[in-house]
Amino acid sequence: MNQKNLNNISSFRRISLITVIAVYFLILVGGIVRSTGSGMGCPDWPKCFGSWVPPTSVDQLPNNYQEIYLAKRVEKNNRFVAQLENLGFSKKADEIRNDKSILIEEEFNGVKTWIEYINRLIGAVIGILVLITVVRSIPLWSLDKVIPVLAIINLLLVLFQAWIGSLVVSTNLLPWMITVHMMLALFIVCLLLYIHYRSYRLAYPIQFKTEKPHSLFVILLIAFVLMLIQIVLGTQVREEIDTVAFELGNMLRGEWISRLGLPFLVHRSYSLLILGIHVLFIYKIYKYSLRMVSLFRWSQVLILVIIFEIASGVGMAYFAIPAFLQPIHLLLGSLIIGVQFIILLLLNDQKKLKFEIPSS
Repeated sequence: MNQKNLNNISSFRRISLITVIAVYFLILVGGIVRSTGSGMGCPDWPKCFGSWVPPTSVDQLPNNYQEIYLAKRVEKNNRFVAQLENLGFSKKADEIRNDKSILIEEEFNGVKTWIEYINRLIGAVIGILVLITVVRSIPLWSLDKVIPVLAIINLLLVLFQAWIGSLVVSTNLLPWMITVHMMLALFIVCLLLYIHYRSYRLAYPIQFKTEKPHSLFVILLIAFVLMLIQIVLGTQVREEIDTVAFELGNMLRGEWISRLGLPFLVHRSYSLLILGIHVLFIYKIYKYSLRMVSLFRWSQVLILVIIFEIASGVGMAYFAIPAFLQPIHLLLGSLIIGVQFIILLLLNDQKKLKFEIPSS
């Protein structure tokens, strides 16, 4: 391969990696938005209180600002409901139409407004990075047409994610909308990781790293699916926490855990299953893989992140759900998905090899 192609590959991998890191940073910031209750800090989208630079004081808003932005959200929701009905989702459309929580308009809070606004600014930066990723992928067309095609699809997904974000605001943080928003973010991360890894394979051939890659792949794939389920369960627990916090006026945090229902108990116990299957995977990796190779090192990173994730969950359960741990817990869970996906890509390549380590 000539030097020009190598430079194009290096340039693409650099920007795609930066974009992945930026998306993870946005997930962290999104967790901060949620833990501080700032999700409705801006009642409209993409502007904030009708301006590209949000106000710092309620005095900068009209006296009836709550009624104004409630009317705008209701109008947008009516259009969304009509779209759902046209697509055949009549039941879900009726749920949104009859959900009275959507009609609650929060009072202005300068700190929450700017937390949410900064979250949106970071999202805009990521949009620019994704666009640059598409531009940098075009020179790779002659080497691998799949990479630029997937980069364009990823850009469309990011635009769709922005639209979903606007619906999250207009539906007043409707719980299932938040879950969809989160799962789509993880899908975008995995797609970015895939095109980053695929470009790496253009320059570096597959080398033998482990025995029994098929069984290792199956174990980790099961763990990957279980982790996705755990994240969905986590969003349900988060919804219950929001409900309890609202009922107690964001006071008496020590009582929140005791008021959580079945989703919390399932989420807590389910973590032991997650840990168990990953311990099995790590044991197999130690048994069948070469040392000091990327597969082995990523597996070490994986178990370390899982330990920190469980520790953060224990910290929230036994220390009255400290606000600073909530976004960390969310970020670590998202990192687990990313690391699992990287290892799955490495194992999938190992399955393609036609030879094994010769016996001594």
